Amino acid sequence: MPKATHHDAVARLFELLKLLPSRGAGVTAKEICARLEASGFAVSKRTVERDLTELSRLFGLECNDKSQPYGWRWAQNQGLHLPGLSLNDALSLCMVEDLLRPLAPRAMLESLEVRFAEARQKLAALAATNPSARWVDKVRHVPPALPLLPPPISSEAQAAVQDALLSDLQVEVSYQKPMTDAPTSLQLHPLGLVQRGPVAYLVATAFDYADVRLYAMHRIREATTTDVRAKRPEGFSLDTFVGEGRMQFGEGGTLRLQVLVSHELAAYLAETPLAKDQRVARAGERLKISATVPDSWQLEWWILSQGPAIEVLKPVRLRRQVAEALREAADLYAGEKE
Repeated sequence: MPKATHHDAVARLFELLKLLPSRGAGVTAKEICARLEASGFAVSKRTVERDLTELSRLFGLECNDKSQPYGWRWAQNQGLHLPGLSLNDALSLCMVEDLLRPLAPRAMLESLEVRFAEARQKLAALAATNPSARWVDKVRHVPPALPLLPPPISSEAQAAVQDALLSDLQVEVSYQKPMTDAPTSLQLHPLGLVQRGPVAYLVATAFDYADVRLYAMHRIREATTTDVRAKRPEGFSLDTFVGEGRMQFGEGGTLRLQVLVSHELAAYLAETPLAKDQRVARAGERLKISATVPDSWQLEWWILSQGPAIEVLKPVRLRRQVAEALREAADLYAGEKE
């Protein structure tokens, strides 16, 4: 490992001070050493003990020597406000930055920009000597589907929607439905924001209707927050809404799926099941899989994406839908085109 530099020592002392409690029996040098090592700082218990002794001369630290092992803490009525980020804070912020950006309210995001920059700067400064600071360069999240570019969203409309959601107020929007010439005016009751791949959706009810629907944020051309309280459907839960498969563009129902699949697809589904109640049985040259899954557009799309590796047996309705889609696709590819 490269030799530690002066700023690495400063960073270690900063982390140490943040680990000290302001009450209780205190934390031992051995515990501090273990926590520092977990954060990527190569340090011995003896070095920590020496650091604590030196720091106690500059700050209000005290050693609780009433029982062994001795515990260190901030002295009573002492303490130090440390506004900077710890290494773990910096690492966490850098790893969730891309996720937070489309979902955090604009006012909150503006205040976080300084933190994001501080986090990147801290990790860059420690990267040469601290393995933990290089962790963000070693992990990535890649969507399993074909990567698509996110659609542009009006920043003013996004801010208005977020303000309405945050304050539980209704929002007036100009909404452009797909393949229409003019936007529609809607009075929405915001219930939540969900990021689905590259697209952000507002979960809301419209006017006085009780049904909860999805509104793509990039289709909201204009938005104005009102001063009228939003109505929340009784018992509504965003987690339940998502868990029911509504983000897969279904109506919240389920079906018992029975399919014949190739051995290759069966091996994949054995590792990543369709559902907890998935069952697999042999059926001639193929394998028969049954599972209870959300009844949704996403399910049909997934089945179609598997091509000849899958055949729907039940429900019959879904089998017919898939068969019709495949016939239409086959017609498109009939014959050669120059």
